[in-house]
Amino acid sequence: MSAGLVACSSDGEPEDKGPSTAAVIPEGDLADKSGTLTPSNPTTLTTWITSAQQAPAADNKITKLLKEQLGVTLEYEIVTPDNVDQKIGVMLAGGQYPDLVGTTDLKMRLLEGGALLRLDDMLASGDYPNLATHVEDDIKKMSYSGEEVEPGLYIFPNYNRFYGEPTGGTYYGPAFWIQKRVLEDAGWPDLSNMTLDRYFELIADYKAKNPETEGAPTVGFEVLASTGREWGMTNPPALLAGSPNNGGVIVDDSNNAQIYADKDVAKDFYKVLNEQYAAGLVDPESFTLTFDQYVAKLATGAVLGMHDQGWDFQTATDSLRSAGKDQYTYVPLMPVYDGAEPWYADRPVMNTNQGFGVSVSSKQPEKALKFLDLMLSEPWQKVLSWGIEGEDYQVGEGGLFTRTEEQRANARDLTWRASNRLEALLDMLPKHNGQFSDGNAYSPDDQPEEFFATLTDYDRNVMEQYGKKTWLEFMNPQPENPKYYPAWNITLSDDANQVNQQLTDANVQNLPKIIAGAPGDFEANWNAYVDTIKKIDVKVYEDAINAGIQERLANW
Repeated sequence: MSAGLVACSSDGEPEDKGPSTAAVIPEGDLADKSGTLTPSNPTTLTTWITSAQQAPAADNKITKLLKEQLGVTLEYEIVTPDNVDQKIGVMLAGGQYPDLVGTTDLKMRLLEGGALLRLDDMLASGDYPNLATHVEDDIKKMSYSGEEVEPGLYIFPNYNRFYGEPTGGTYYGPAFWIQKRVLEDAGWPDLSNMTLDRYFELIADYKAKNPETEGAPTVGFEVLASTGREWGMTNPPALLAGSPNNGGVIVDDSNNAQIYADKDVAKDFYKVLNEQYAAGLVDPESFTLTFDQYVAKLATGAVLGMHDQGWDFQTATDSLRSAGKDQYTYVPLMPVYDGAEPWYADRPVMNTNQGFGVSVSSKQPEKALKFLDLMLSEPWQKVLSWGIEGEDYQVGEGGLFTRTEEQRANARDLTWRASNRLEALLDMLPKHNGQFSDGNAYSPDDQPEEFFATLTDYDRNVMEQYGKKTWLEFMNPQPENPKYYPAWNITLSDDANQVNQQLTDANVQNLPKIIAGAPGDFEANWNAYVDTIKKIDVKVYEDAINAGIQERLANW
């Protein structure tokens, strides 16, 4: 342990050249050299996180490291996406918030409700250099520009602010996913020029031969329709039409946005789902499953396919891999309508308005912000993402991070990870996505050599069958994102948000009836849905999105 440096002034009196001597600073690059967070002055930070990731175990080694190096104890409240609406309402009503607020709420209720501190002035102090560097090139994108609270920076995005080049072997975006065992049984069929009909034909053929999976009924296709995840049910038409993921709108070549919920591209998709439901391929439980139940069902291995984003069901994938059931994990496919080119994979987009902020009720905002700043430093980012050098990875020739087979197996084990990773915290923290200054990738899965070495024999065989080296290669080459992209995270006025909610309500109330109804009732059910949308002032929403697009084109 080393104390802060104290020099003497010319008159012999001590002159403070750093933290006070009371702040004992551990040696090494994980310590806070400013002395704000030290073991000699312990700090407890209350932390609220919206995440599907698990809470750390009591014996977690990084929890211990935070205490040893920084004197920080985190008190977590981890809320799953299903329950977040109620929790936000309760917090806003009470007016008291944890020190650190981790939110994924695109309606920005906590931000616009006054729960979060505006951080611009604190960042300008120079006391938070890692965060200042993190935001300097993209602060306009990251900042709130609405009218409910003062414009400025309130939330540090948790994903896709890149350092160096984006790398990666795993695909986390939207797709129609299909289990590897289905492709294996079909003799590894050609996956190019995929259509909805071919996709469901593969699933139907396999389900007919395998009505049960480990004693449970095999599910052909799951529809993700749970609260807060309705986009699993509503987004496919745009992707099938060759549009990238702009949320509830399709943006044409003139940068004009329109909703597609009531258009033929949507009708055609739901007609196919209606037919597949009648044929017994779509899970009848789809529309009653909570998000947790949906993920749990995927984790059983019984579900042959679904439309979702890869990150959204990662916990199910992890569970299946941990159990050695790679044949039940998924390959991403890109069905499109005739004449459309797939644009499922995009360049990773910064998660603006999603991530960590500091609450207005925190009694220690400087310490809370200093914690975020330190967690964004390269030494802590490596600990959070790779683990402890010598325990969880090695530094090999040329400084390349590598892992042994045992270390890779540990990283797949959920129980091990609960004691050796802080996954819920990391999910919400700002990140060094891309590369560290030494050239290593931000995470093991993004390190090409490490990704290949991580694959099981089963997955290597899948790759070989298709001549691929990464799961990303199963997707379209990613064109440059449009300058405004994506439309789904444009800040909306209260009126536009209200209309957006009315559209969501119309989807949730009508689409299950359309999908699960008798095929002979499809036209009547569809027309009733369209009539419902006609009663909503959709133009208010479309005008807000279009204004946002034009503002971004002018200012980003």
